[in-house]
Amino acid sequence: MPTPSATPPRNAAPRRLIAVVVLVPVLAALALWAFAWPATRTAPRDLPLGVAGPAAATAQVEKQLNRHEGAFELHRYADEAAARDAIEDRTVYGAIVVTAQGPELLTASAASPVVAQTLQRAVTEQAAATGTQAKTVDVVPAPEKDPRGAALTSSVLPLALAGIAAGMLVTLLGLRGLRAVTALIGAAALVGLAAAAIAHSWLGILTGDWWAEAGALGLATLAVSGGVAGLAALIGPAGSGIVAAVVMLFGNPFSGASSAPQLLPEPAGAIGQWLPPGAGATLLRSVSYFDGAAATGPALTLTWWAALGLGAVLLGNALKARTKTGEPAPERELATIG
Repeated sequence: MPTPSATPPRNAAPRRLIAVVVLVPVLAALALWAFAWPATRTAPRDLPLGVAGPAAATAQVEKQLNRHEGAFELHRYADEAAARDAIEDRTVYGAIVVTAQGPELLTASAASPVVAQTLQRAVTEQAAATGTQAKTVDVVPAPEKDPRGAALTSSVLPLALAGIAAGMLVTLLGLRGLRAVTALIGAAALVGLAAAAIAHSWLGILTGDWWAEAGALGLATLAVSGGVAGLAALIGPAGSGIVAAVVMLFGNPFSGASSAPQLLPEPAGAIGQWLPPGAGATLLRSVSYFDGAAATGPALTLTWWAALGLGAVLLGNALKARTKTGEPAPERELATIG
């Protein structure tokens, strides 16, 4: 016979109905804003750009670029060789080299096809205004099988979903402590291997060191799954939803994977690089196309996410074990003898 406390209150159903009716539109509006706002405000913002050549010759070029206030962060180099090195080190996205024959634009479509096209269009228009013709050289080209970077961009969402799924499964299956940590690391490692096999060996959209790419893909997955499972271990199943919402609603649209962080409105570009999707995309470009140049920052970001998440899993298990140990033992009723 059910106790009176087990009967739900009569006003619970209307409250739940109102919660669903209000919450769904709010989430839809938030998702639409998060994805549409950066896309409609795409423009260069402190975009690192090099200028190479004699100071007297580059002064006019710098003056014209500075007219676009806040658009470019100019880096000056002595010659074309220094500018090429800066592009290969991912210090700048491109460089304008002033020569006797006219301006020469150095780009790196592997870093961002959108940025390369933006720079090419701007320099071409500028050269046409002065009656000259600009030459364009792609120093680090995008792979032939993914010239627009669409395939690499498409890998961001599956990795995020894989991490969310792994973290939620560990939580739902009741894995705790070292077992949960082992499951998360093992799942992320297998995701990295499978993703590298597909993207590198089969599709050919990644062209760097195979094992470095697998490590980057696995670390990006572990950063998400560790965060999902870690917060769930600390505050309960709601923690999984919080991390998943942050990754999906902010991490993906703010990642800059389809363009560049410097093309997104502030502070979206900066926030995106502190979240696993943005850091993962930047790390993958570095290890795949630039021999690991500028990979330290995003690798540390993902490592911190993974370490804090796995640490939270262990801490949550320890806190629950301590709580159970501290509970008083139930009193036993004395049985009547005879």
